[in-house]
Amino acid sequence: MKKILLLFTFLVLISCNKSSKEKTDFTTLFETSKGTETPEYEAVIDYYKKLSEEYSQISLFSFGQTDSGEPLHLVVYNREGIYNVDEIKKSPKNRILINNGIHPGESDGIDASMMLLRDLVQNDSLKSKYENSIICVIPVYNIGGSLNRNSHTRANQNGPLAYGFRGNARNFDLNRDFIKQDTKNAAAFAEIFHAVNPDVFVDNHVSNGADYQYALTHLFTQHNKLGGNLGSFLQNEMRPQIEGSLQEKGIIITPYVNVWGNTPEAGFSQFFDSPRYSTGYTTLFNTLGLMVETHMLKPYKIRVEQTYELLFSTFDFAEKNSKKIKDLRAKATDKILAKKKYSIEFTVDKENYRTLNFKGYEGEMMDSKVTNGQRLFYDKNKPFEKEVNYYDEFTATKEIIIPNAYILSKGWHDIIERLNNNKIEYTKLEKDTTISVTVNHIKDYETRNSPYEGHYLHYNTSIVASVENINFKKGDLYIPTKQNGVRYLLETLEAEATDSFFNWNFFDTILQQKEGYSAYVFEDVAEELLTENRALTKEFEEKLTADKEFAKNPRAQLDFIYKNSQNYEKAHLRLPVFKIYK
Repeated sequence: MKKILLLFTFLVLISCNKSSKEKTDFTTLFETSKGTETPEYEAVIDYYKKLSEEYSQISLFSFGQTDSGEPLHLVVYNREGIYNVDEIKKSPKNRILINNGIHPGESDGIDASMMLLRDLVQNDSLKSKYENSIICVIPVYNIGGSLNRNSHTRANQNGPLAYGFRGNARNFDLNRDFIKQDTKNAAAFAEIFHAVNPDVFVDNHVSNGADYQYALTHLFTQHNKLGGNLGSFLQNEMRPQIEGSLQEKGIIITPYVNVWGNTPEAGFSQFFDSPRYSTGYTTLFNTLGLMVETHMLKPYKIRVEQTYELLFSTFDFAEKNSKKIKDLRAKATDKILAKKKYSIEFTVDKENYRTLNFKGYEGEMMDSKVTNGQRLFYDKNKPFEKEVNYYDEFTATKEIIIPNAYILSKGWHDIIERLNNNKIEYTKLEKDTTISVTVNHIKDYETRNSPYEGHYLHYNTSIVASVENINFKKGDLYIPTKQNGVRYLLETLEAEATDSFFNWNFFDTILQQKEGYSAYVFEDVAEELLTENRALTKEFEEKLTADKEFAKNPRAQLDFIYKNSQNYEKAHLRLPVFKIYK
């Protein structure tokens, strides 16, 4: 009997030890598959749930809902633990936000982050090294795309064996949705972003373009657009320090190779990340942004391992420069407002460039074996290293004067929802009030012929401004520009800005005239108008003399009189966003 009890105790101990060992084994699928596989969405979240249960330094939170019906998760590492999301924003530590799986077929960051967070909690020296950092990770941003798993849609990519699809549950490309926020994903991301208020943001991707020797490329947010001291710091300190750190690890890196169907030898320009993109959006709140682009044709194992190392190099940079980064961010808004003007359009400066010692492969055109044309071929047996021109300077082509405030008519609920999502401060008028404001009318614009992410995007927009006394209604929004979100306001409410709400079709109803006239009826009204209004008559006659096409078009003539009369509706082409400069 005693032997049986001892045997039973021994078996229980073995069972407990085995159970304990299984509980603490956080080897990833990437590792067990020798760098060829990435886990399914449910397995990723389950991994982090277990990690948070096992280690107090890891917390797992959920935010809102995505288009897939699943919430968006945030994994947080802090040496002392985080028990409430509000603790993150209030902390004086470095705050770093990593976004993974925005395009789920580009899963490198998903696997790199799983190993990274595990290694942080299991390595005392790493915990000490990053004791001043709070590291936040969105494990999989595009959940719907991740659930749409296959092995074929990434036709140009070398691994993993199976992966998610680029479009989300509603087939949106989420890396075009940050400013327009058509998706629940983007709204949930905004909630996370403002809860964290990161000093540094990293978005992990895989490239799809030219071939070259690098497995790793970077896409820092455009420094001229970021502007001021933050832009200079990013260009002159952040980028070279992270590049240097990787070089010390034996990893070569180059700026994102922004060429398509061509070879890089002729040079290339920096990618311009307008606010529709992740790093363009995060810039609006003075966050230093970095997009990682591993190379599609390099083995998956190498891509993930180098992403892992780049993330640690970014942490090292944040630790070393913590005080300076926080100081620059704290002063950025005041410096923007002090300049009085803000650039809303840029173009590549073709006269100023720097040279890169670029490591590529010789490219040549050869006859296709598939079609009756030619194809581009990169010869891996002919690597080269040569100087190429890199155009990373952009010049402003349009500026606006920063108003003291905007007034937005209260009926534009879609805009108000987005202002709320992005923590924009405003008050509501307490009573009907007449205010002298600058009014913007759309003068001209062009529209894309093909749909783009659910929109027919406007561009080359121009406005004509006038000062008017407008009777605003109780409940209309008064939005001061003296706030942290000033860039967001300028980029969305200024119609001429690249990713403005106007260009994204939010105000398209003002483009359609709602009231009209019958020519035979208005003829009599027009005659009376010309008789009574000598100024209008003079303007009409001058246009008849100066504009030959107008002089030959009776319909245009009558329309001119109509549009210069009180009969013409005030809302046509008038933006419901008004500016106050005093």
